[in-house]
Amino acid sequence: MSAGLSRRARTIALLTAAAAGMLTIAPAQAVTGTPAASGTYAFTARLDIGDGTRGCSGVLVSSEWLMTAASCFAENPAVSLAVPAGAPALKTVATIGRTDLTTTAGEVRRVVELVPRTDRDMVLARLNRAVTTITPITVDTVAPKSGEELQFAGFGRTATEWSPLKLHTGSYTVGTTATATATNVTGKNGTAACMGDTGGPVVRVTDGTLALAGITSQSYQGGCFGTDPAETRTEGVLADVNDLTTWLSKTRRTERRTDFNGDGVTDIAIADPKATVGTVTDAGAVRIVYGGGKGTAEITQDLAWVPGSAETGDWFGEALETVDYNEDGYTDLVVGTPSEAIGTVADSGFVDILYGARDGLGTGTQKNTHLEQGAGTGAIAAGAAETGDRMGHALAAGHTQAGEPYLVIGVPGEALGTIAKAGSAYYLRGTVNATVHQDRPDVPGDAETNDGFGSAVAADGNFFAIGAPNEDIGADAASGNLAVFSHALNTANQPTPLFGLDQDLDTVSGAAEANDGFGTSLALTEYLSGVSYLAVGSPGETLAVNGVDKAAAGRAVVFRVTETGTFHEIYDLSQGSGEDTVVGTSEAGDRFGEKVAFGSVKGLFPFPRPSDTRLAVGIPGEAVGTATKAGAVQTFALDGAAGDSDVWLEAGNASGVPGTPAANQYMGRSITFSDEKLYIGMPYGPSLGAVHVLPWANISGGTKAPVITHKPGAGGLPATGLRFGYDVE
Repeated sequence: MSAGLSRRARTIALLTAAAAGMLTIAPAQAVTGTPAASGTYAFTARLDIGDGTRGCSGVLVSSEWLMTAASCFAENPAVSLAVPAGAPALKTVATIGRTDLTTTAGEVRRVVELVPRTDRDMVLARLNRAVTTITPITVDTVAPKSGEELQFAGFGRTATEWSPLKLHTGSYTVGTTATATATNVTGKNGTAACMGDTGGPVVRVTDGTLALAGITSQSYQGGCFGTDPAETRTEGVLADVNDLTTWLSKTRRTERRTDFNGDGVTDIAIADPKATVGTVTDAGAVRIVYGGGKGTAEITQDLAWVPGSAETGDWFGEALETVDYNEDGYTDLVVGTPSEAIGTVADSGFVDILYGARDGLGTGTQKNTHLEQGAGTGAIAAGAAETGDRMGHALAAGHTQAGEPYLVIGVPGEALGTIAKAGSAYYLRGTVNATVHQDRPDVPGDAETNDGFGSAVAADGNFFAIGAPNEDIGADAASGNLAVFSHALNTANQPTPLFGLDQDLDTVSGAAEANDGFGTSLALTEYLSGVSYLAVGSPGETLAVNGVDKAAAGRAVVFRVTETGTFHEIYDLSQGSGEDTVVGTSEAGDRFGEKVAFGSVKGLFPFPRPSDTRLAVGIPGEAVGTATKAGAVQTFALDGAAGDSDVWLEAGNASGVPGTPAANQYMGRSITFSDEKLYIGMPYGPSLGAVHVLPWANISGGTKAPVITHKPGAGGLPATGLRFGYDVE
């Protein structure tokens, strides 16, 4: 045939390649191509899929993402190139920037998520950690042109080697467009793409600058080792990339979702810490709702793979967090049980990391990691379980900017020497297992009785914050403060303290007063690389409204924290006087700010713009009509005046929150953002509790969309509950 492959011929070529073992061998190199010079084409990746079951190539298109071929991951590429989104079915390891596989150059990462295209042979593959030592290639927006010469690189076979050890390159001449998303090419000088080159970069070189023009998809494999000697054709097909700017931009900025079974659909963990397990009251349970109609599950301490046993008053699940802690592509569930007794030591508490797997939580080889003071390793092992420690009262987890998973555990009842309930926290990241408290050098604040340091924690990829809402500021008891830390370690191998905040600082609005509870709730979210927003709830704050003091009306303060560890206040939020543009009126007992949470919608920007970020503030003491302490939630954008775009959420209003306001529902005590949605837990009723999932439009002033509700007795959940929705992740 001539320069191009017909659709039928391309299909035959793919079928032939699959039958011959394409993608079922260890990676190799390109036929008769030239071995790449050391350090060149460093953006090229070698993919080992299934511990040698398959081999492919790929290309680094951002620090966290590779682009490669869907056929590398398809169950049977001869039949279909369809690839499920989510964690790869087979363990996949990428080696990037190592042109000679006998060396240790470059970086090695695990592929933890696939985002496939349905219109071409292509996936984006998320790496477990960012690659910061290799420059990703720029993706070109110009389509390949007929007659143009392009360069390709890969780790496929050569003419004489089944599994060579060096990256090879070759040249293509562009033929006609095969489809709207693929282009025909012909290898020059007898060069062809071979098995293992699939997914590798095809680049355009302009004045010495390389840009990605496509990726290798199919080939006749003429002259490749193992190919019928009668097959001499070097034609192939590349998957185009020039029309993918929007898809690439949005995908590369997509946050990791909660996905316990790795199927690419968001799952939800819902705590009911007062649940009865068997006949044991207040033992606690966590209900799992797997997305995409994959069913539900109940996790309790009576399961063989969960540490401990269900006991009265355990309150298993009082705090929840999620993170891919073992970096295998499946989200793991972190469960805090601060009321757990260790032996006869009441309310000492512990934390468990329960691991996700292909069939859901607890179904993989690795079941759990148990964290208990006096056991294990590091600072946690050096600690001791003491009455009232409440380890796991607060949790924060995520990934640093480099992609490394971390966990922050609040232990607000911890005694420091003779200082009872001064409080502390544990910080875990890789081999780091450290204690953080106010009795350490450079940590802001002074360790004092009943400070409760660790009552609230928050974290993002840049920083983490620890609240001490009972801290005395001067003579003002329980005025509250907090400390902010960098994930970077200091010379003592401890997280680096950056600054403290309290309301006696000139740089913080308001004034330190007794029982303000500044730091009762905290939230952090990344704004730019190294820059974050920090929200601080102060629900005990007394506010003057028209000259009358309203005790515990509450407020929240938002700060911008820079990469150098400086900060400045950008918003002082409250319901105001009722005569301003902010919805609502500050009233005694509202407790505005008892819970704060950040959420954002990702667009075409490296990080969310202020207008794309919302702060949700819980107001659990809010009276709605005659229903006292019915509660409400209010959301604010992080640009413009506070009242310009705030949205008021209460049961039964236009926001779409179902139900009717009733006394003592305390709406606003349980709020979490995930997957561009706001989760509002209703553990105090109506009935057995519920969780309402509000789309972004409902909380940002857009056209209202349907609200999803999870509740006992519906959707496969058991019809029992006492605090269903107490925490949601």
